[in-house]
Amino acid sequence: MSDDTLGPAAAGREQHLADAFVELADTLVADYDVLEFLHALAGHCVDLLDVDAAGLMLADRGGVLRVAASSSEQVRLLELYELQNEEGPCLDCFASGAAVSSDDLEDGDGTRWPRFGSEATAAGFRSVLALPLRLRSETIGALNMFRIGAGPLGTVDRSLAQALADVATIGILQERGSQRREVLARQLQDALSSRVVIEQAKGVIAERLGLHVDEAFDLMRSYARSQSEKLSDVADRVVSRKLDLKAPRRTKSPRA
Repeated sequence: MSDDTLGPAAAGREQHLADAFVELADTLVADYDVLEFLHALAGHCVDLLDVDAAGLMLADRGGVLRVAASSSEQVRLLELYELQNEEGPCLDCFASGAAVSSDDLEDGDGTRWPRFGSEATAAGFRSVLALPLRLRSETIGALNMFRIGAGPLGTVDRSLAQALADVATIGILQERGSQRREVLARQLQDALSSRVVIEQAKGVIAERLGLHVDEAFDLMRSYARSQSEKLSDVADRVVSRKLDLKAPRRTKSPRA
């Protein structure tokens, strides 16, 4: 089917989907920032699929899952709650290497994860799908997607979500030149460790500029992209007071 026969919404989604895969595939040919890459993936899931939020967990060098990226601060806290209470879809997905879902956290399905289910519904989510970041026999993490409404994610969206997860996994696991497994493990560990300074920088920016932490993070990401710098490097400069980001200009609403 040509673009001429597609409605504007469908054509726009196809273009966005193509752009997303091009961006994710860029990791196969160029150096990239792992954390920025994962945050972009979470954003693509929310923009392209019938989901309201997304988060990603990666395994550290010891095989322990840690929060790596999220589409919002609310989801980051929910993912941390899942890890702290040692129950939830991401943990089960990572352990089994297979997709795990709950179509209704309020009606029976939540009994699998009573504490997580209660926390997720309190945050406004009714259903969840976790997909493994897996290549052959190796699972390196999980992608968690949340929906406000009950019910399963549609077949097409689920397939697209798995495709995004697969491309991301290949991008993360690719070996450049003579890189060996221990080098990759160290790189992933460094990326996960960078989350600490990024969270600190979000707090610094939010407090200094009077922004929500999500806005503070978006400001930091935008600056990093515009300057072609790694997100962790920008965060380190913010925390050490070597970089003073300015509040974004807000567009005034036109008067009636």
